[in-house]
Amino acid sequence: MVLPREQTFIGLGVSPGIGIGDVHERESGAIDVPEYSIPVKGIDKELERLHTAVSGARRQIGRLRAKARSLPGLAAGEMEILLDAYIQMLKSSRLIRGAENRIASERINAEAAVHAELTEISGAFSKMDDAYLAARLDDIREVAARLIRNLVKKPSRSTHKAPKGSVIVAEELTPADAAQLDPARVVGFATALGGAEGHTAIMARALGLPAVLGAAELLQGAKSGDRIIVDGDRGRIVINPKPATIAAYERRQQEIHQETKRLNTMRNQPAVTRDGIAVGLQANMELPVQLGPIGQAGAGGIGLLRSEFMFMNRPDIPSEDEQYEILHTIVKGMDGHPVTIRTLDVGGEKIAASLLDRFGESVSSALGLRGIRLSLAHVEVFETQIRAILRASAAGPVRILLPMVTTTSEIRKAREIIKQMAKNLKRRKIAMAAELPPVGVMIEVPGAALSADALAQVADFFAIGSNDLTMYTLAIDRSDEQVASLYNPLHPSVLRLIQFSAEAALRARIPVSICGEMAGDPRFTALLLGLGLRELSMTAASIPRVKQRIRDLDLLAAEARARVIMDQVDAGRIHMLVDDFNALA
Repeated sequence: MVLPREQTFIGLGVSPGIGIGDVHERESGAIDVPEYSIPVKGIDKELERLHTAVSGARRQIGRLRAKARSLPGLAAGEMEILLDAYIQMLKSSRLIRGAENRIASERINAEAAVHAELTEISGAFSKMDDAYLAARLDDIREVAARLIRNLVKKPSRSTHKAPKGSVIVAEELTPADAAQLDPARVVGFATALGGAEGHTAIMARALGLPAVLGAAELLQGAKSGDRIIVDGDRGRIVINPKPATIAAYERRQQEIHQETKRLNTMRNQPAVTRDGIAVGLQANMELPVQLGPIGQAGAGGIGLLRSEFMFMNRPDIPSEDEQYEILHTIVKGMDGHPVTIRTLDVGGEKIAASLLDRFGESVSSALGLRGIRLSLAHVEVFETQIRAILRASAAGPVRILLPMVTTTSEIRKAREIIKQMAKNLKRRKIAMAAELPPVGVMIEVPGAALSADALAQVADFFAIGSNDLTMYTLAIDRSDEQVASLYNPLHPSVLRLIQFSAEAALRARIPVSICGEMAGDPRFTALLLGLGLRELSMTAASIPRVKQRIRDLDLLAAEARARVIMDQVDAGRIHMLVDDFNALA
């Protein structure tokens, strides 16, 4: 008997872990969209067909929303946010308005109108060449596909009948598809399309399912019943693995299981080096649903709360009361631990339609009207947010972090507005903390790092954003696959800017933290501590591993190695020195 040939496919590992099972092929969701003309007298009837399809989609999403509440862990919250966005799209979005206009003006059937409007929206999004927008386009496609399925009366595809121990293999899975996967039956999934920024990837992580997306050739090598391994850590898929390959992956599964158990026991252990230096470990927060995991990880506070989540996936700007309610819940939920709230920072990878409509295309540009620039140019938005933050400060310690700052005048203007808003609230006898929150600066552009000594004179603390600092210093867009490999936080220029910022903060005796991906990667922990940083903020899941690295470290040795590294001019040599030092631990 000839055994099937082992084949390996490479994609994007979007959810960690290893799944070993049998291929369950998911049928294609492609739909042939009929297109035909309608008479003038048929316009009202066609609009009625469209509106019936919209109503049906709302009911379907409502049922899915009710079902999603039983999803495990973070998945319920993630799905609720996503489905709320779908429901918003079914109200007065460009997709619906555009389809209505096409039916009336072009006199085409509803299915064709929806499809044509989706095609036009897709074209507009693709010109923006942005990974985040591409992911949002997936959401619009999902809503459009649901409308078209309703119009042609083709039922939705289902994944819940997959046999136990299955790995779902498909051309593409939507977030709603992923949410219907049962982790008790499905051990992972792999697709030919999809990226790390989309909601499908978020759902995979929330469900704890290993997943690899974007393996373009996958469907040519897999068929139902084949044995398959999904390696979400390395972005690999192995079809018909040899017995030796399966044995190796089973050993890795066991190692991961033991490592997870060991790290979970560290929640209450202090983050202290072997020579007794305490390090503050805090968590980054993008959505309120992360509050539980942040507490479970033993974070000493929230080092970066990205407040822009309140402005996303909605047609309008949130009111002061809406922002206050959310922030108050988070601050109160941290039970006395500090919460650092970064003021509105859309643009670049994050787009809020309400701001785009109101203030123009500049807010969508990485180098346009974003961060503190937007806040000072349209001060009414900033004032509303500041009042909400000040009110939330009554529930616990809060810090205000200003993004994209490059000059001292921006900080002074922001401080003046904060004082004015505090007076406003006092006159209205609205509760807030007795003292104004500290006001800090995000060090994320080279201009801020090189001006750190001046900024430190008017700021209460620094937070170094290593992701953007690396991107802007090296002029590298990580979402552009042509240059993404050149992105390197260990580039000598990036390290010098981090060192310069940290030393400026220490000279001014103000706290300094780092909150980019470097902070959550234990390979970089010794270097960052060696450069003088004593506060790190990261995803909650990264805290145990970084804490373990800190407890294994001798700070004097880390400082000595950092001095050697900072004498280097070659990024490759720096990588080698960092790896060598980690290997000694």
